[in-house]
Amino acid sequence: MKTKMVLLCGIPSESPISKVKDALMETDAQVVVFNQRHFENTEIDWKFVNGVPRGKLYMSNCSYDLSSFKSVYSRFMSENNLPEMEGKDEKTKAKCKMLHESLFEWLEVTNAKVVNRHSNMYSNSSKPYQAQIIKRYGLKTPPTLITNNPKAVLDFNATHKSIIFKSISGIRSIVKEFDPTDTERLNKIKYCPVQFQARLSGFDVRVHVIGKEVIATKILTTGVDYRYARKDGGETELEPFEISDAIKKACVNVSAALKLDFSGIDLRFTNNGDVYCFEVNPMPGYSYYESNTGQKISKVLAEYLVA
Repeated sequence: MKTKMVLLCGIPSESPISKVKDALMETDAQVVVFNQRHFENTEIDWKFVNGVPRGKLYMSNCSYDLSSFKSVYSRFMSENNLPEMEGKDEKTKAKCKMLHESLFEWLEVTNAKVVNRHSNMYSNSSKPYQAQIIKRYGLKTPPTLITNNPKAVLDFNATHKSIIFKSISGIRSIVKEFDPTDTERLNKIKYCPVQFQARLSGFDVRVHVIGKEVIATKILTTGVDYRYARKDGGETELEPFEISDAIKKACVNVSAALKLDFSGIDLRFTNNGDVYCFEVNPMPGYSYYESNTGQKISKVLAEYLVA
């Protein structure tokens, strides 16, 4: 008999959700999935009773006591981007918005283990803030310039010979190398500060931290941004990688400091042996790494959810 209930929130067909669901089916957990795309057939009703959140989640013809969920894996997409929202009237859009807001509020206060609470993901909205936490726990960060001054960028480039630029926020951006043709459009940064970093030689390592478990993946690529190398005609290869106990400990400590049960930490191992940290992803798309290496990240995540 399934003794523990785990709630998965998001789009079931998305591989991070589907992989952890499959892994959970091999445990003693009962898996319940909230499919965001079925928002019209879903309701949540809860309130505090003697300081404890109590209520029910209704989906299709089933209802679930919220207190029965022992853990939650939360991987929401913005409800505004759901295909089912297209062409809906304002009443339906308002219902969808209220449903998600109520779910998010419950996830913040429930006694269940939530991977990850939304309030703990906000550090990724400011890379400069996150960099301060990273350095506090023993990981280096690349020489960085955040500016809207074109001359400062040129001086920074002259100092480091090769630099890259990317978003300051948590919105995904493609990392690009600064080249002479970019000088012509530097004046545009006067209206929006941009983050520039020294380009470091070496190879990338993605570290997934789940609780205190660490799974590292080495990335060899011909591109500046390995995620898009193939799109530009390049190649990217991934393989399991063993990192030192000191780096493992630093990664676990950074993840804990950011209050993340599950994180994806991006490192660069340089040719001279130094290790730098670019950022900590609070909603890692781990399935890309698992599919390319066979590393059982979803299994470790499932075990963490039912532990």
